[in-house]
Amino acid sequence: ASAALAILLVSTINGSTPTAAQTTPVKPNFVFILTDDMRQDDLKYMPKTRDLLGAQGMQFTNAFVSNPLCCPSRATIMRGQYAHNTGVWTNTPGPDGAWEGYKNHGNEQDNIATRFHSAGYRTGLFGKYFNDYDGTTVPPGWDDWFGVPSGTGVFNYYVNDNGTQKFFGNSESDYATDVLSRETQSFIDASVVANKPFLAYVAPKPPHEPAVPAPRHVNTFNGEKAPRLLSFNEIDVSDKPPSIKSLPVLSSTQIAEIDAHHERRVESLQSVDDLVEAVVNKLQNVGALNTTYVVFTSDNGWHHGEHRIKSGKSKPYEESIRMPLLVRGPGVQAGTTTDKLTLNTDFFPTFTDLAGVTTPEYVDGRSLRSVLEGNATTWRTAFLLERRDVQNSSASFYGIRTSDGRKYIEYEGGFKELYNLK
Repeated sequence: ASAALAILLVSTINGSTPTAAQTTPVKPNFVFILTDDMRQDDLKYMPKTRDLLGAQGMQFTNAFVSNPLCCPSRATIMRGQYAHNTGVWTNTPGPDGAWEGYKNHGNEQDNIATRFHSAGYRTGLFGKYFNDYDGTTVPPGWDDWFGVPSGTGVFNYYVNDNGTQKFFGNSESDYATDVLSRETQSFIDASVVANKPFLAYVAPKPPHEPAVPAPRHVNTFNGEKAPRLLSFNEIDVSDKPPSIKSLPVLSSTQIAEIDAHHERRVESLQSVDDLVEAVVNKLQNVGALNTTYVVFTSDNGWHHGEHRIKSGKSKPYEESIRMPLLVRGPGVQAGTTTDKLTLNTDFFPTFTDLAGVTTPEYVDGRSLRSVLEGNATTWRTAFLLERRDVQNSSASFYGIRTSDGRKYIEYEGGFKELYNLK
């Protein structure tokens, strides 16, 4: 008995006796930052984000969305499902579109927020929810809600702040992205004080049109031209579907407008770059950075004159479907890159896997955990592209994009495209 007591005393002195904190695994936190209409190559204009997330984490070179439109993509993120399973196909309010469509299919009752809330996480949404969201309600599952009604600008707007309408004016501090940054930081503070794991969904507006930069960033990229890819203002579109064949060659005036819009877009992204930096610094200051996954991506891309498309998204082309994706967090080796095919269906199951939360059976995506930890062996070699346009059926398509760079698309009108992107 005396020997056992001596061993216990020595263990206590050496600090080897397990404490409650040591025996209880620390639940990871998640900060998910989702830009609006940002394409992959826009990331080159965000040095802080590349440095703090890319250089300190993993960059995904083959990250995609299956349906390159705001509401379908956001529904996919919330549910981990393709659009044909969420039932959300368009940005237009209706049974299958926008916030109305998302609610109509019962998605508000069971999603990433409700699942994490039930698992003991503090959940918070800051920014854009869905097109047609009117700011009147706080959806189930969110502990901290700062929802920006659809169609508002970056100055002079109302926000639903946990059920209270709050107005922000036109002073410099009211700029929407900066407000979201402060709200996110407050949420992190409150979560740490409450000693609860947290999931923050942060959805700033940039670089969505009209792409209004913060006052401090106006003119920072004067004269910046849009990318000139090989597909820019394509001369021969005879192999394209009728909707592209009918487009005229871009005029010099149109090209100037594309460049001016691109300049505003990249200037507007500077505030998002600042938000990323502020959030990472906040996590560092409260001692939560080492237990937090910070994920940065976009809901869909944007066209800058490629294939004669002056603007917009919703096409099966790379400019619409290819996303920036950076992930920093526990077990993610700094400065790594992966070419594994990833989709917006994957965020939900990745977070549940990392958090030890049960992944719903309805989820279509797969956990990126093995990719993030660098031990993935077999992986997907293809994914589905899909769009159903109820207003213009000929724009509807299904397609397959493979890991070796092949893409096959069938449009509702019968037109087909086959590409070898390599």
